[in-house]
Amino acid sequence: MNLFNSALGENITFVKPAYFIISGLSGSPKMKHYYVFLFFVYVVSVLGNTAVMAVIYLDHNLRTPKYIAVFNLAFVDLFGSSALVPKILDIFLFNHQYIPYSDCLAFLFFCYTSLSMQSFNLVALSYDRLIAIVFPLHYQVKVTHRFMLSMIACFWVFVIIAVLISVGLLTRLSFCKSVVINSYFCDHGQIYRLACNDYTPSLIIGVLLVVVILCFPLTFILFTYFCISYALSKVATVQERVKAFKTCTAHLSLVAIYFIPLLITFTLMEKIHPNARIINLSLTSVFPPMLNPIIYVLQTQEIKESVKKKLKIRRKSKVTIKRSIIM
Repeated sequence: MNLFNSALGENITFVKPAYFIISGLSGSPKMKHYYVFLFFVYVVSVLGNTAVMAVIYLDHNLRTPKYIAVFNLAFVDLFGSSALVPKILDIFLFNHQYIPYSDCLAFLFFCYTSLSMQSFNLVALSYDRLIAIVFPLHYQVKVTHRFMLSMIACFWVFVIIAVLISVGLLTRLSFCKSVVINSYFCDHGQIYRLACNDYTPSLIIGVLLVVVILCFPLTFILFTYFCISYALSKVATVQERVKAFKTCTAHLSLVAIYFIPLLITFTLMEKIHPNARIINLSLTSVFPPMLNPIIYVLQTQEIKESVKKKLKIRRKSKVTIKRSIIM
């Protein structure tokens, strides 16, 4: 406490606010249309990700290491959407912009955990594609159920610990100035910049999180596709190359949807109006969970075949029931 008092000044004491005010998407009369759109996105996200999880769980043929990662991605998307969108609607649509201090930190924890796990889940899927295409004869040995479950579990543990550290450092800050957060949720960077004592540890952990959660995964994914492209260049026929690359299209689409908007927003941060930046970041948070299940259902042959089988079985059962009733 003495260290914090010295950082604040001799006559200033440590201040923990009762609440924060989320103000990022307020002030525009047309924003209600955006909230309706967010609600639609949330409904599609819940239905789509629940459907993907159900198909993978019910179809024993899809219980492979690859689809363990796809199941986890659908769970993370469902978890993240449910943590973020209902709270955004509650804050801005129903004017509950005053959020208690502890609730704000919990909101931050769940949002950052889900966003971070989306990134690491793309790493797991890229590793799966790397081994399947570059080392196909070793795939059954290198990518096992146990290995995929262990990798995903390690990602969860790492993300939870990293986000908990960042939240813990925020609790050691004093807020004797403004409590207004200019964002659409309890944003880590926006919160520590409101502190009136030294927030260097929070700044450092924020930079490290960006590097570890965004830069390292993206670098690894780009490296895997460089290796995949090199391996495919050695394949004799064009048809074999196209067939192998088609297995990567769903994953590449997910990578593009997740990383490209973030890169554009952060690259043009100074040139974008603050309100436009907030809307861009909010769309970046809610769009991938909605599009991921759609992409996997449309672009993954195994899931499409599984869905068709389930629908055929359901139709046959209805026909059988009707016949039994008639007879």
